[in-house]
Parts: sequence; structure tokens; C-alpha cells
Amino acid sequence: MATITAADVNKLRQQTGAGMMDCRKALVETDGDFEKAVDYLRKKGQKVAALRSDRETKEGVVIAKTNAEGTAGVVILLSCETDFVAKNEDFVKFAQSIADLALANSVKTVEELNAAALDGATVADKVNDQVAKIGEKITLSKFERVEAAAVTAYIHGNYRMGVLVGFSKAVGEDTGKDVAMQIAAMNPIAVDAAGVPAELVAREKEIAIEQIKAEGKPAEMAEKIAAGKIAKFYKESTLLQQAFVKDGNKSVADHLKSVDGDLKVTTFKRIALG
Repeated sequence: MATITAADVNKLRQQTGAGMMDCRKALVETDGDFEKAVDYLRKKGQKVAALRSDRETKEGVVIAKTNAEGTAGVVILLSCETDFVAKNEDFVKFAQSIADLALANSVKTVEELNAAALDGATVADKVNDQVAKIGEKITLSKFERVEAAAVTAYIHGNYRMGVLVGFSKAVGEDTGKDVAMQIAAMNPIAVDAAGVPAELVAREKEIAIEQIKAEGKPAEMAEKIAAGKIAKFYKESTLLQQAFVKDGNKSVADHLKSVDGDLKVTTFKRIALG
């Protein structure tokens, strides 16, 4: 009798889309033979999921919402193959139910969410039921959670993008939405310069220096000019330094100060199709 590990079960689940318990049983019944385990699952009603495991899921719906207190929010991406399925009302409701479950149970990771109980089965099993019902590959592709003194959720473009923004204190609906829309439109990489990964800054600086040298400028000028390019990079790529989309004459930081001098953005998450 082969030893069936959790890694084996997870590998088969990723390959087929079947539930964890079904995958374990299939591996036990086939003595750990993956090909036979796939056949076993197909014979037990998992055929669609297994056959479509290599298909691309470029469509789907993004759901972003907060709890009643406005102190926590989640954003998920439930992916599918076609726009036709993504626009189906039942598919959107199913995605909404997963987001509601994540909020109600303080779920922190996509793995934890897949294993959470939804109407008597795991989310992963429910997703697999949708695969069999609809005939497309469906996956819970992305999940993020934000907790803060105040959290704003925003959905853009008919469930094609979702944003969560955490603030340091209670914020008006319009201000929260304005900042969320800024993130949706401009896709910043961090709240401010301090939040940009050091390796990314180093890469940008290296590219800038090489560009300056290629332009024939003296090497001793490269560092100074590169510093200016990095400053421009921060202005274009970090939320607080970006030009405010509703008034290009001021930055997002300036806008927040005009609303409340003590108001800060603590974090944000952005998930989009594609």
C-alpha cells in the first residue's frame, strides 16, 4: 500500500479540480497511481473538471466588499473561461457567497478559503460542482483581505476589477471611493516610497544608469541623473505621490490633507481580470 501524502492529494486536486477528500480516496483506491486516480475521478463524476484542467481562465468576476463595521474587507477573483459565464447572474451570486463566507469567517488566505465550509461542502468542492454544471474550468484564482480602522471596497467595470483601501480613521464615502478609483485607474505599486521593495528600486536605478550611459553622458553624472529618474518613478508609481485623477494639479497626499490632516492610507489591494 502506497503512502499517500498531503502533497500528493494537493497535486491531484490542482490537476483535476476535484475535492480534497475525493482526491485522497482516488489515490488510496489506485495505490498512489496518478493516472489511474484521474481515471477513477472521471468515472465518479469528475470528468469535466479533469478534462478541462489545462484550459485558460481569462474571464470571471471580481467581488470586493467590507463587513458591516467597515473595518475589514475581502476581494476575490472567481475565474472562468468565457465572458458568457462571467455575466451569468447565478455565477455572480456564487462568487458573492464565497466573498461573504470569507468575511464572516475572517479567512486570511486563498487556501483557507478553498477549505472553508459552504452549504455543507468545502468551497473547493462547490467550485468543482460549478465546473461539472457549467462545463467550463472555474477556479478561485485570487484572494486578498484588508483590516484597518476603516476599509473601503470598490468594484469597477461590471465586476472586472476590485479594490480595497485601508485608512487610519473613519472616512467619508466620497473620499474612500475617490482613493479606490485612483488605485483602480492608476495601479500604484505601493502607498508611498517606503513601501516599494528595495530590489525593485535597485532594478529601476540600474536601468536608469544604463540608459544614461547609453546616451553618452559622463559616468560621474549618472548617479545624479538616476536619482532624478527614481524620484519620477516614485511620483508615477506610488499612490500618495501620484497626481490625483480628479485634480491633476495636486497629489493624492495633498487631496487627503485637504480632507483631514490626520487621515492616512495604511494599505490597499487591487485585483483585476487578466
